[in-house]
Amino acid sequence: MRYSLFGILLLIYTACSNSAGKDTTKQQPSIQTGIWRAVLQSPGGELPFSLEIEKKTDSTYAAYAINGQEKLALDEAKIEGDSIRIPMELFESELVAKVNDDKLTGRFTRYSPTGNVNMPFSAQQGLTHRFTAATQTPVADLTGKWAVTFRSENNSYPAVGVFEQKGNNITGTFLTTTGDYRYLAGTVQRDSLYLSCFDGTHVYLFKASIGKDKNTLTGGFWSSMASYEAWTANRDSTATLPDANSLAFLKKGFDRLAFTFPNVEDGKPLSLDDERYRGKVVVVQLMGSWCPNCMDETKFLAPWYQKNKDRGVEVIALAYERIPDFAVSAPKLQKMKDRFDVTYEVALAGVNDKQAAAQTLPMLDKVVAFPSTIFIDKEGKVRRVHTGFSGPGTGKYYDAYVEDFNLFIDKLLAEGTM
Repeated sequence: MRYSLFGILLLIYTACSNSAGKDTTKQQPSIQTGIWRAVLQSPGGELPFSLEIEKKTDSTYAAYAINGQEKLALDEAKIEGDSIRIPMELFESELVAKVNDDKLTGRFTRYSPTGNVNMPFSAQQGLTHRFTAATQTPVADLTGKWAVTFRSENNSYPAVGVFEQKGNNITGTFLTTTGDYRYLAGTVQRDSLYLSCFDGTHVYLFKASIGKDKNTLTGGFWSSMASYEAWTANRDSTATLPDANSLAFLKKGFDRLAFTFPNVEDGKPLSLDDERYRGKVVVVQLMGSWCPNCMDETKFLAPWYQKNKDRGVEVIALAYERIPDFAVSAPKLQKMKDRFDVTYEVALAGVNDKQAAAQTLPMLDKVVAFPSTIFIDKEGKVRRVHTGFSGPGTGKYYDAYVEDFNLFIDKLLAEGTM
C-alpha cells in the first residue's frame, strides 16, 4: 500500500493526538529500601521477622531475612506489575506482595508435590521491633540452658534450649537429635516468651509462659500452617542430648558403605569404588537442598574441603530431594553447588523420606535425620555415623562440633593403610 507524504503526516499527527496527556507505559512501583517489619499470619498468631531490602536496578532488589545474628540472603527480588516477588528457589518458596508506599501485602508460598503452603504476608517499612514496640519488665532472665520436651498428639522428643537475653530481647535456638532450629529471635515481656524464625522453609513461632519459680517454661510451637507441638522446659545447666554418634550405625555383618548414584553434573555413576576415593578418608554427607540445616553443614563443608582436599580427604554429598527425578532435581542441586561454591561431588540418591533413604543404603540400620554424616577411613571402613548437625546458630555447640570434626579427621588421616 502506498501513502502520500500528507497521509503519513496525518497518521503521525493522529497517533500523537490520541496519546496526548496519556502515559502509555504502566508505571512500576518503587519500593522503599531499608528494614521492614515483616509478618506472616500463622495459626499461633503473628510470626514476625525482619526483612531488609536494597536496590540493585530500577526493577531488581537484594533482599535479606534477618533472624538474630543471621542476615540470610534471599534470591534476587523483582518488581512485577504492582508487586514485588522475592523467590527462594532452593527451598521452593517465595514471597509475593503488592507494593503500597511503605506497606507490602501479599502471601508466602512454599511449593510441594504433596500440597502447597500459603500464609498471608505483610510488611511495613521503618519498623525495627519484632513482636511488639511496647516493653514490660521481664520477671526473669532466661539466659542459659534448658531441658526441653516437645509433644505432639502422637510423639514426643527431647531438646536442649540455649538462650541469651539482654533486657527484653532474646535470641537462641533448640538443639534436637535431628539438628537445631537455627537462629531464633524474639522478646520476653513480663512472664511471656516469644520467639520466631523465617528462612524460606523454617517458619517457626514459639510462645511460652514463665513459671512462678522462674525456672520453668510452658508453651506452644507452631511450624508453618499445619504443625503444632506443646513444649515444656526446665532450667538445667547440665541438659544434654543422646550422643549424635550413636543414633545410627551399620547393621551387623557390615563394615563398609556401598552405593552407585548419578552425579548431578553429568549423570554419570558415582561410587566409593571410583579411583578418586581409594585410599583416602571420605566424608559422606546425607543431605537435601530443601533442608536449611543441610545448607548450614554445606556452608561449613565447602570451604573446609577446599582447604583440606590436598591432605588425602574427599567429601561426597548424597542428595535426597523432594522430587527424585534427575531432570528436575539435578539443575537445582547444581544451583546449590554454585551458590555455596561446592567443589566436591554431589549425587542424586533418592527422595527426602528417611525410610526410603535407608533403603538406598541398606547397610545402615536407619537414617535418623537430614543431615547425617558418615566418616570412612582409608581402608574404606565406616568409622562413625553422625546424626544431625549443630549449626552456627547454636554458638559454642557449633564450635565444639567443628573442633571434634577436625580432630577425628586428623586421627583418620594419621592412620596407616593395609
